[in-house]
Amino acid sequence: MGTYAESAFHEQMSGKTTPSKNTRLAMVAVFSALIAVCTSIIRIPLPAPLYEITLAPAIYLALAALVDKWDAFSATAIGGFVGELFNITSGGGSPIYPFGMIWARGPEVFIVAWAATRGRKTLAMAMVAATVFETLAFFFPDWLFYTYGLFQYGAPTTAYSALVLASSDFGTLLDLAFIPVAFGIIAAARPTFRRLGYRN
Repeated sequence: MGTYAESAFHEQMSGKTTPSKNTRLAMVAVFSALIAVCTSIIRIPLPAPLYEITLAPAIYLALAALVDKWDAFSATAIGGFVGELFNITSGGGSPIYPFGMIWARGPEVFIVAWAATRGRKTLAMAMVAATVFETLAFFFPDWLFYTYGLFQYGAPTTAYSALVLASSDFGTLLDLAFIPVAFGIIAAARPTFRRLGYRN
C-alpha cells in the first residue's frame, strides 16, 4: 500500500481531484454576479430590429469549459435571470425575458461542457452549436408569442407577420464573435481553475 502522500499525488495527476463545496459555491456566486452585470450593464445597444449585444456569452461559454457543468449551469441561469430581470425592471420589457435566459442559455452550457475535454476543434464547434441553439430557442417561442399576442408581445397577428417579427432573434448569432474571446479566457484562466480542483 502506498503512503497518503503518494495516493494524493496520484489522485492529483490522474485528474480526479474535485473542488471543495465552498469553492464551488463561491465560483457560482462570483460568476452569477459577473454574468448578471455583463447582461444588464456592460452591453452595446444595437439599431432596430436588433436589441443589444452583451459580453455575457464570452463569460458563460468559457465557464462551461472550465468548471463542472452544474456549476456553470447554475451561474449562467442565475446570472442571466438576475441580469435580465434588472433590464426589464429598469427599462421595460416582457416578464418572460428572464425565464427565456434560463431556457435559451442554460442548455448551451451542457453543449459546451460536453466538448470541454475533446480538443479545441470540437470545443469550437460545440460553442457554435450552442449559439445556434440559443438563437433557435429565442426564435421559436417568440414566433409563437407574436402570433398569439402573449406576454406583452402585442396584438395577435398572422403567422407570417409573427415570423418576420421573430426573425430579429437571428441577430443572436452575433454572439459567435465572442467565441475567440472565450478561448482567450480559457487559456488565461485554466491554470487557476485547475489549482482550485477543476480538472477540465
